[in-house]
Amino acid sequence: MAAKNALWQIRKDLETHVGQTIQLRANRGRRKTLEKTGVLENTYPSIFVVRIDETNYNQRLSFSYADVLTETVELTVFLKNGNQRISAAVAE
Repeated sequence: MAAKNALWQIRKDLETHVGQTIQLRANRGRRKTLEKTGVLENTYPSIFVVRIDETNYNQRLSFSYADVLTETVELTVFLKNGNQRISAAVAE
């Protein structure tokens, strides 16, 4: 039951940052790491969506909250007074 509460807490933390700029670091396996900066577009019951707007790279990426819990995806939210990292440690 602790895992369910952890996923719920990660979702609630992300919901407060919808529309803000975030830095995304995703482990894609076999030494492939995706590092992009985008906007947290929306949160849904099982996934969240990040919009990446770069030159020649406009895309929406979706990840599950379990990806954050297992640290496959690391998110850093850019705030006016400093940066905040959203991870499984926030949920515990």
